[in-house]
Amino acid sequence: MKHLPPPTFLNKETPPHIFTLVAIAGVTAIPLNIFLATLPAMAEYFDTPNSMMQLAVSGYLALTAVIQLIIGPLSDRYGRRPVMLGALAIFSLASVGAALSQSFVMFMIFRAFQTAASTGMAISRATVRDMVARDKAASLIGYVTMGMSLAPMVAPPIGGFLGAAFGWQANFYVLTAAGILVFALAYFDQGETNINKSTSIGAQFRAYPELLSSRRFWGYAATNAFAAGTFFAYLGGAPFIAKEVYGLGPSTIGIYLMITPIGYMLGNGISGRFATTMGIERMLMLGGITTVLPMLISMAVIAAGVTHPLGLFAFTFFIGFGNGMVLPSANAGLLDVNPHLAGSASGLGGAVLTFGGAILAGFTGYLMVDSTTAIPLVACIFASSFIALITSIVTIRIERAVRIAT
Repeated sequence: MKHLPPPTFLNKETPPHIFTLVAIAGVTAIPLNIFLATLPAMAEYFDTPNSMMQLAVSGYLALTAVIQLIIGPLSDRYGRRPVMLGALAIFSLASVGAALSQSFVMFMIFRAFQTAASTGMAISRATVRDMVARDKAASLIGYVTMGMSLAPMVAPPIGGFLGAAFGWQANFYVLTAAGILVFALAYFDQGETNINKSTSIGAQFRAYPELLSSRRFWGYAATNAFAAGTFFAYLGGAPFIAKEVYGLGPSTIGIYLMITPIGYMLGNGISGRFATTMGIERMLMLGGITTVLPMLISMAVIAAGVTHPLGLFAFTFFIGFGNGMVLPSANAGLLDVNPHLAGSASGLGGAVLTFGGAILAGFTGYLMVDSTTAIPLVACIFASSFIALITSIVTIRIERAVRIAT
């Protein structure tokens, strides 16, 4: 491994403390769901159909995919620290603009610039791989995302209460404050970990074919995308199902949306504790099965006529729990394909994940238009989780074949 000094908190000459990694990863998660409970209210404010307002989620995810394609090579060329600081500054300014928007078009322009926050997840993963080896990286990513999962866990209910009390704009002022605070933390604590920077940005983009031709990379990236796709499909349909099918208000929707991040935090804890000893292959299988089976049960419960919101939301715990085990290991696997291209691999893998997520969120949102049941939503989540399980099995076989060949 590269020789880096141990982290010292608030010392920008050493690698970042785990608290800082959690913060810069968390600022990626909050913009995605803090305002979900107020989406119907935002649609009314902008006099925009719900299907168009859904672009605030699916469009955000699509642009995040593009951003991560660029961020990875930039961080390999110029370093993790300057790229992260620049992204946080853009995000903070864009959040103010979104809060002040008077039209849907203006809001979406500023929302597009908010995607700079997505830099946090790619940079935190690449930083972890700079610091430690593969199985340990899965463990550390698990701990980072366990802490990060507190953000999407508390953000929906806070966003729901803020929206009910002060209007949807309050959520974007909170995002502004979060961006400024994390910028200050990163400035004083995030030391540079990329000590072998590439010679040119062109060289970094030319390295993409090495990743694109790797079956291991695509296996892990596909597993990553379809596993996370369960969460994005859920985001694409749950707020409107909660309002239109179950008749819930913003604050109650926010509370139900906490269930999935709670599961994610616990799943991340399992990864952090056991990934090093169990290995990433077992974690991939365990997490995949943990998501698939509960979704089948949820469909059966709803089809049987259960009309209480828990017929859907109780089972969404396992979306988070399964992802909490799958995603750290899948990310560690794709970063290990070529450790010298950790930033590029993190960015490209993140782009595949978020682009796929944008498609699933948009498709699920489309299916939810005029829907009178949650079954289409659960079916989308099940399909994505089942494909993720299959790609995990295929990737494990590829990984074992590579080990035998070498």
